[in-house]
Amino acid sequence: MISLRQLQTLDAVVRGGSFKAGAETLHKSHPSVINLMRSLEEHIGFALFDRSGYRTRLTEAGEAFYKRSLRILQEQGELDALAEFLKGGNEARMRIVIGDVTPLDETLQVLRDFARQHPHVQLDLDFENLSGPRERLLDGETDLIIHYVNPSDPRFESQKISKVKIIPVVAPGFLEFEPDSDTRYAALRPYTQCIIRDTARRIEKENYFILDEAHCITVADQHTKKSIIVQGMAWGHMPEFMVKREVEEGALLSLEGRRIKGSVVNIVAARLADGHKGKTAQQLWENFTVMAHAAETMTGVDY
Repeated sequence: MISLRQLQTLDAVVRGGSFKAGAETLHKSHPSVINLMRSLEEHIGFALFDRSGYRTRLTEAGEAFYKRSLRILQEQGELDALAEFLKGGNEARMRIVIGDVTPLDETLQVLRDFARQHPHVQLDLDFENLSGPRERLLDGETDLIIHYVNPSDPRFESQKISKVKIIPVVAPGFLEFEPDSDTRYAALRPYTQCIIRDTARRIEKENYFILDEAHCITVADQHTKKSIIVQGMAWGHMPEFMVKREVEEGALLSLEGRRIKGSVVNIVAARLADGHKGKTAQQLWENFTVMAHAAETMTGVDY
């Protein structure tokens, strides 16, 4: 069997250009390095080195063998680094749930920087709607959520990272009347409303701006909801940052006025107040703290 010690010695000889230089690099005797390389050649059945010249050179077969061995040495180095990382009490996996109205680009920038700092950590990202993120956190199925929580709920520890405004919008021509600042929700009841399905399975589901007895289309994500509203199939509430351009260009109309109000949601990073907080999880938490301090507001989402 080829040993890691043999491959490390081969690498030292090639990089040093001679058996003597390889021995010096490894702090081994010259004869021991020569014997180790000979035993490797005997095992694989062909010569690794052309010993006919002054300098020690690889044969053609030796070159191919050496290139492949570098991959093994690199993996061994990565394995050593991972072992050192885990020995320090770091977690190898972080589970994160992102809420449906969370501004994704800003959140992913924080996660990107964290991934670069901790390449050994596997990030498991999921996306949930309405009550879904909180349920996953309470059930111990995730380490962190980027969503909104009740700041007075003692079960959670949270830090506000942005604000998101939710506004009611509709495509031009969908309504049979011209909406104005005095339009009431009652006037919208005859029209189809598009709503997001709550992904919570167990806890009481939330109800935001859903008109009783109104016909509705339910969808699983905000992007589908936006497309349905833009196509004139329904009206609904959307995160302002997702529809700002369409409203400015007239592809959508805002129904916000004196009678129909938008709302503002505080997007937070939240974790269980009494949950285990490992070193890696704490580093990610601190990264979101930096994000919270760096941005005074983050245009976002609402329900």
